[in-house]
Amino acid sequence: MRCASPKGLHRIAYREWGDPRNERVLICAHGLTRCARDFDTLAAAMSDRYRVICPDVAGRGDSEWLADPMLYQLPQYLGDMVTLVARLDVENVHWIGTSMGGLIGMGMAGLPAASSGQGGATGPLVTKLVVNDAGPVISRASLERIATYVGMAPVFPDIETAEKYVRAVSATFGPHSDAEWRFLTEVVVRSNADGTLRMHYDPKLAEPFRANMPEKDLELWELWDAIGCPTLVLRGAQSDLLARDTCDQMAGRGPQAKVIEIPGVGHAPTLMHDEQIDIVRGFLLS
Repeated sequence: MRCASPKGLHRIAYREWGDPRNERVLICAHGLTRCARDFDTLAAAMSDRYRVICPDVAGRGDSEWLADPMLYQLPQYLGDMVTLVARLDVENVHWIGTSMGGLIGMGMAGLPAASSGQGGATGPLVTKLVVNDAGPVISRASLERIATYVGMAPVFPDIETAEKYVRAVSATFGPHSDAEWRFLTEVVVRSNADGTLRMHYDPKLAEPFRANMPEKDLELWELWDAIGCPTLVLRGAQSDLLARDTCDQMAGRGPQAKVIEIPGVGHAPTLMHDEQIDIVRGFLLS
């Protein structure tokens, strides 16, 4: 689909699962340097009840890069995702967002509805929200860790070398099989003309990330407090991005979320394993 930015047009790619006539839509949004394919397993598991849509956020995967890298920020992502919902021709959606995708989901769920001027108003875009290891307080330590690799644009001679890199920067995903690590690698690399491999995203998306690095933890409580829909928060028990104290506050204010901690995982649960999928499915279909 085609979207607009202050600097022109760009195309956003997305993958679709399930019956395209199903008006019950679930959107799954990935993390900062990941892609739509991360949700293949979850989407397959949810496609019996939903039309599942997994977008590549601008600058990642099969979506086009933005003309101005400083636009790789939440306002542009929200505009693109509102355009996506309009393209799907539905009034509202359920949303699962991992890390950055969770922040986008928080912004989408909190968008105020304008009055129609005739005594009514449009309803919320997001009516059920799953926030996967993200929240209104993002630790400075986790941002510094991410800054050590985002935008570095390494070149890999082969898929084995690329997998070693992905395993290193994504070690906090927790235990995965060799086949799962290979999948998590294959979906985020692209081939160069000389046969080498590179990461699938625009390296310049690191520019606003580093330019906006806070001096302390980043707080976004205004996003959280604007959410009015039922919300589930998943936290990796060893997460360096989402603190347990923040989760306690998320359970007591705003949408007063249900919080579930995933043992043996840091930032962030991949939602590839049955026990994690069952938690998400149970919440969305309850």
